[in-house]
Amino acid sequence: MNFQPIGKRVLVKRVEEANTTMSGIIIPDNAKEKPSRGEVVAVSKEVSELACTNQVLFAKYAGNEVSIGADKYIVLEVDDIFGIID
Repeated sequence: MNFQPIGKRVLVKRVEEANTTMSGIIIPDNAKEKPSRGEVVAVSKEVSELACTNQVLFAKYAGNEVSIGADKYIVLEVDDIFGIID
């Protein structure tokens, strides 16, 4: 299945955080927060400042979660993205 965002939106796949702290303590799934970092998977034609494979940082409660096939993504407005991570 192919998804093309419209308007000033992008499709992002969340990047999972590590399951352990730096000291080696394992964080259970129910205690983890949803990551606010992800990889851009698709970009609408109206968005010129982002490209696929960019790593971005976005607002914690921004966007709408969608399932495409077996994978989960988030559709974000460009204004909800803080910046690109190098």
